[in-house]
Amino acid sequence: MSHTDDFKAAFRNHPGGVAVITADSGDGPVGLTATSVSSVSAEPPMLMFSVSGHSSTGPALKKAQTVVVHLLGEQHVELAKTFATSGINRFADATSWSRLETGEPYLLSATTWLRGKVVNQMDAGESTIVVIEILDVRLPTGAEGDAAEDVQRPLVYHNRTWHSLSDSSTLD
Repeated sequence: MSHTDDFKAAFRNHPGGVAVITADSGDGPVGLTATSVSSVSAEPPMLMFSVSGHSSTGPALKKAQTVVVHLLGEQHVELAKTFATSGINRFADATSWSRLETGEPYLLSATTWLRGKVVNQMDAGESTIVVIEILDVRLPTGAEGDAAEDVQRPLVYHNRTWHSLSDSSTLD
């Protein structure tokens, strides 16, 4: 087994939260499913994600000045699958998305999203790491921080399949 195969095998067993990232750099809406979204800083609020050099969406996404990162819940597995599928028009269903007042495409069913401006990009192997500073946040209706009673169960990707967390998965 090569180091690449070992690396992939190791990360197959490391779960990742699922997000869809959308943007429009002037050539129409683009989007992709990512499990690489990570918080970077609370002050100022920043996050990062990576874009594979093999992604058909990558070039357009890397040209964008702003993006919307949708943090998906268990009810969004079909959305995640759609934006993970190559060679299709991910925005074909005009009833599933709209544009923010600032112009970015966003997914209507996503209850949590963060809009941000791209502040840094760094090539890393065959991928690009993108850092955004958060400009706007949308939370589920009625949610306020950790005290929200209607917290959505996150969509998680682990060992090449989709999962959800539940109260029964709590270990403490």
